[in-house]
Amino acid sequence: MKIGLDVMGGDFAPGAAIGGAILAHSELPSENRIVLIGPADVVGDHLKSAGSSPEHFDIVDAREVIGMGEHPTKALTRKPTSTISVGFNMLKHRQIDAFASAGNSGAMLVGSIFSINNIQGIIRPATPAFLPQENGGLSILIDVGTNPDVRPDVMQQFALLGSLYAQQVLKISKPRVGLLNIGEEEEKGNITAQATHHLLKESQEVNFIGNVEGRDILKNKADVIVCDGFTGNILLKSLESMYRIMAKRNLIDDYFARFNYENYGGTPILGVNGIVIMGHGISNETAIKNMILMGRDIYESHLISKIKHSLPDSVASITSATAL
Repeated sequence: MKIGLDVMGGDFAPGAAIGGAILAHSELPSENRIVLIGPADVVGDHLKSAGSSPEHFDIVDAREVIGMGEHPTKALTRKPTSTISVGFNMLKHRQIDAFASAGNSGAMLVGSIFSINNIQGIIRPATPAFLPQENGGLSILIDVGTNPDVRPDVMQQFALLGSLYAQQVLKISKPRVGLLNIGEEEEKGNITAQATHHLLKESQEVNFIGNVEGRDILKNKADVIVCDGFTGNILLKSLESMYRIMAKRNLIDDYFARFNYENYGGTPILGVNGIVIMGHGISNETAIKNMILMGRDIYESHLISKIKHSLPDSVASITSATAL
């Protein structure tokens, strides 16, 4: 397989991106190829400075960069030779099998939707986060910011996407799906939560266990925790803040060390017709390496085809009635 990497994405690019690619290369089998997308001369110089041969990688010259503060849609239109635009064009034409970047997250999302499109039947793509559980496992929190306002049927699809990721990539045989809510009772929560609960309770596609309260999200109660992107983003950033405060005070043990974003590298955009990994803007070499390895894991799990085959006919028909 070929994994494309935007070497100019992130606050510490290109050094961190190229350093992460070198680390990933040392862990990948020879049949896997990392494609470095960025200014060819800059890439070559950094590889040589790091003592790595350019022959270990494919290098695709791309001179423009979409800045973190640029408007995603306008930037993608005005900068067709940017690293992100080139990466998505290569992914669209199957020249690479996955694309990863720690650059402008809005451009990554817009590029995913308009370059490779949603999987047919998926109303809105979603981004998950990974929550370390007390028992040593991981749970998936979905969505964490892509969709601040959602309908119940969209959240039902989040449950399916998260469940399939947990099953195919994390190798959890029968993922337990919970709905994040303010109480365990079925009638608790706002109108959206109540309607989503009803849809999930009736669903045959996921193993729904009911509502999950905020105090239970780290207690291994569910493998997939479903929420709207507004709630999920606030929760995720609260946990990130807690980790940073504890690290600053030297209060990190083996469990809390697992909250470090570097362990996971990035987050996939689920529901689009290709493998796209978004990384944190402050990604270092370890995070970039793990982004690349995540792309490899998703590719080997055949997740995209599993999502396509798992969409029930009733869900797949929604596309004709509901546009993104």
